[in-house]
Amino acid sequence: MEMIADILLAAGALGAGLYCLVLGRRLNRFNDLEKGVGGAVAVLSAQVDDLTKTLSAAQSTAATSAQTLTDLTQRAENMSRKLELQMASLHDVPDAPPARAPAPAPAPQPTPAATQSVSEPMFVRHRTAETHQ
Repeated sequence: MEMIADILLAAGALGAGLYCLVLGRRLNRFNDLEKGVGGAVAVLSAQVDDLTKTLSAAQSTAATSAQTLTDLTQRAENMSRKLELQMASLHDVPDAPPARAPAPAPAPQPTPAATQSVSEPMFVRHRTAETHQ
């Protein structure tokens, strides 16, 4: 009976040793940096580092843009105040009728030879003093 117990004990020890050997190999494959979960963790860690750098760059760009936008808004508000003051000062100016310039003399009629000239335009627009004001 002791011999059977010794044989069973040796078989159990060999089974436990074999189990540990298989478990160790699986654990090595699991932690392998190229194919296993260890590789996935390493890749994810590198991606987290890249995303952290990108996020910090985006935050600095956003801060710069916010500062620029704030400056432009302040300039626009100052310009708006100036325009309001100018508009208010225009209300104080009395309405005066615009001075009319004397009517220009009628243009001489072109001769038929002048109308056939290629270098002169066919139609001429004469501006009056009213359009310049």
